[in-house]
Amino acid sequence: MLDLANAPWWFVASLNLGLFVASAVTLLCAYRVVRGPTTPDRVVALDTIGTNVVAIAVLWAMIRARGLFVDVSLVLAIIGFVSTIAVARYVTEGDIIE
Repeated sequence: MLDLANAPWWFVASLNLGLFVASAVTLLCAYRVVRGPTTPDRVVALDTIGTNVVAIAVLWAMIRARGLFVDVSLVLAIIGFVSTIAVARYVTEGDIIE
């Protein structure tokens, strides 16, 4: 994986900054899920949270040099995609399976 002991300081700083920004945006999206004026706003915020969790898992895998978190992030991305499609169908048609 990645050896951060020999990595330049700006690379390590950018990984940590990316982790901080992704976490902050996830918290802001959680606010939109709770307060969102409409259901589509909440769905988009939940989808964004799922995407940010995948980004956080990949950044954490790079920082900790653990490949397992990359596998976890791929599974989370697949689950997030399927759940977004299911919720979008439910919002637009009122039924998931015809």
